[in-house]
Amino acid sequence: MAQFNTEYQRLEASYNDSPPGEELHVPEGMKCEIDLDMFYVYNLHQKNGFTCMLLGEIFELVQLVFVVTFTVFLANCVDYDILFANKFVNHTVSSKVTLPDAFLPVDACSARIHGNVLVIFILVISGVFWLHRMVKFIYNICCYWEIRSFYTNALKMSMVDLPYFTWQEVQAQIVEIQKEHQICIHKKELTELDIYHRILRFKNYMVAMVNKSLLPVRFNLPFLGDMVFYTRGLKYNFELIFFWGPGSLFENEWSLKSEYKRGGNRLDLAERLSSRILMIGIANLLLCPVILVWQILYAFFSYTEVIKREPGSLGARCWSLYGRCYLRHFNELDHELVSRLSKGYKAASKYMNCFMSPLLTVVAKNVAFFAGSILAVLIALTIYDEDVLSVEHVLSSITLLGVCITVCRSFIPEKHMVFCTEQLLKVILAHIHYMPDHWQGNAHRYETRDEFAQLFQYKAVFILEELLSPIITPLILIFCLRRKSLEIIDFFRNFTVEVVGVGDTCSFAQMDVRQHGHPAWMSAGKTEASIYQQAEDGKTELSLMHFAITNPLWQPPRESTHFISQLKDKVHREAIGGLQEAPVDSHTYTSIHSLQSEEPHSLIANLLQGPPALSSQYVDNDQLLANHKSVAVVDGGSTMCSPISTSRHLHSSYPASHGLRYDHLTGTVGRGLVGSGSGSRAWEGQLTSMALSEYASTEMSIQALYIHELHQQHSRGDLSRHTWHRQDSDDSSEGVNDAEASHSLPHSSTFPCIATPHQQGASNNHCYAATTGTEKSVSTPSHSTIILQHHKIE
Repeated sequence: MAQFNTEYQRLEASYNDSPPGEELHVPEGMKCEIDLDMFYVYNLHQKNGFTCMLLGEIFELVQLVFVVTFTVFLANCVDYDILFANKFVNHTVSSKVTLPDAFLPVDACSARIHGNVLVIFILVISGVFWLHRMVKFIYNICCYWEIRSFYTNALKMSMVDLPYFTWQEVQAQIVEIQKEHQICIHKKELTELDIYHRILRFKNYMVAMVNKSLLPVRFNLPFLGDMVFYTRGLKYNFELIFFWGPGSLFENEWSLKSEYKRGGNRLDLAERLSSRILMIGIANLLLCPVILVWQILYAFFSYTEVIKREPGSLGARCWSLYGRCYLRHFNELDHELVSRLSKGYKAASKYMNCFMSPLLTVVAKNVAFFAGSILAVLIALTIYDEDVLSVEHVLSSITLLGVCITVCRSFIPEKHMVFCTEQLLKVILAHIHYMPDHWQGNAHRYETRDEFAQLFQYKAVFILEELLSPIITPLILIFCLRRKSLEIIDFFRNFTVEVVGVGDTCSFAQMDVRQHGHPAWMSAGKTEASIYQQAEDGKTELSLMHFAITNPLWQPPRESTHFISQLKDKVHREAIGGLQEAPVDSHTYTSIHSLQSEEPHSLIANLLQGPPALSSQYVDNDQLLANHKSVAVVDGGSTMCSPISTSRHLHSSYPASHGLRYDHLTGTVGRGLVGSGSGSRAWEGQLTSMALSEYASTEMSIQALYIHELHQQHSRGDLSRHTWHRQDSDDSSEGVNDAEASHSLPHSSTFPCIATPHQQGASNNHCYAATTGTEKSVSTPSHSTIILQHHKIE
């Protein structure tokens, strides 16, 4: 197994009963010793306590029973001839047809069920699956009950108050308890990184495999071109094969099997893994009809009411499952990822709306006109005489025409809107933090739009992929994943390290710049990694910065500390120097103003512009604009100066710059939101946490933009690889010769289309007017965001 010089020591002891450091000795209130599973600790916090979690689990079981029984009832126990008035019903009391008249008698219903072999098969499979879920439910309840005791007895947090505590507060309390009571007996001190490793052990592996293009999720199909297919069903099978299923690579939740840590029998292990993938693929193929029926029914029951209420919801977009994995940092918790991507949702939607087809717009306007004319007549007739509704298909026609008009409107852009694609893409980058090089300067191209659509897809496409997943997933497992068996074996052997108090983790999750840094991402001279060992797209560097900002009290290793300090000093020097010389050429100035100009109503802009927007103390607009540049750049640069700048800067540097105390700021807002009630203190604490989180997000956005600007400057005119694509399985476990690889760098498997030097050098910012569909090219000096720094997109 790969050796890494880290602050951690190799743990040679075997883990038979529990992972190292997983034993918990809870003080004052619990006499027994339990296993502290950070995954359950985190989940219980995210699910807002034991009661909410329990109700959610129970309703999931009830939901499964309801879907199966309701579907069987509709298929076998309803007389649709009576329901559709095709059959006459004799009544002795009343002539009205009631709903129970359409129900078959119990004997007839039971006979139809027993005579249908397919229904019996589906019921048996559903029953087995429900029993499996019940056993899992009982196990989870036992685990969560122990975690509940840990919260109440050790952390002194009641389940009622738990939703009001942020995860950072819970994590800080766990770290403090470790120092006092040694709850994890294998380590003297428990760090924030240890906690993240326990929660995200398997997810870090998945992020690394996507980053290294090891998982077969991208396909080049005839007539369709480059496609991405990564669904929940496929993800479930990957995790089943690698992590927790029978015969998986891990012997338990924290330890990789010992035979996979040795390279001598790699071919035998690869053959064994290939056979196991084949068996799971065949099992998926056999269960395909049942899973497909379940997917269709669940989608029908889940989305029909939403589509009826909001027909345009299918035209809305969401971050794809592949996008969430590609854009995820190492050691990034679920709620952190969701928060970050949610902040970029609005700008991403605006960017995709820039590419409205003029032809489709013309067709949609005319179809909407015709449908609206017919709908207007039907509504007028209904108002005149409500008996019109009793005419056959009139109500259905009104509903369908309304849906048609709503769908057509989604293809018609808003009037008087101007979209600047380069500016929008810069704002998106500030939140998602990852973007291929060839997108820069090519934001107006449909190729860039199509590639971004793989990360930010239509909701309808997401639903369609999930419906097709039972059919396509077995084919991917059998014909694509099996061929990568040897590469997967090599990956887990080469990129697994044992950490004291944690167990086996992915070495990329250590965020070690020396072992996994990329020379093109500010790691030149600091990294010893070969091409095989380098994380792509600056994943190591950006993940390190994100984790350091999110956890300001974390003490990184020496190499990482040097990298962070050097970056912060460079940003600070450029921010200060940009005020005295030429701010147009300042990467920091560009980064900050790209945030300010696009998000004027966010807390980011409020913090950078000054406190008046939050504290209801108004400042003259001329004065604000006069101080806008200097304040923003100084604050943006000074926020990088200390290891715990995220919290300190907001409490000290920010108030000092603007002459207003932060406690007065939050106190004013807290009183405005809550009043003087007894719960105001809790809500003020929530507001403070929100402000600190938003300020940390701002700092990370500035650094992400700055790192990308430096990377663009470093790689300008050169073809750079964005992801790693390994060829046929070989002995790459021992590393790849850098000199040989430099002659033929593989194209990006994640985004294989590489821009030409002419395209990369383009510096035109393309703006589109929604009313005319015309394009405006605005020439900019070297950074296209500067010229639009005061342009606010509503």
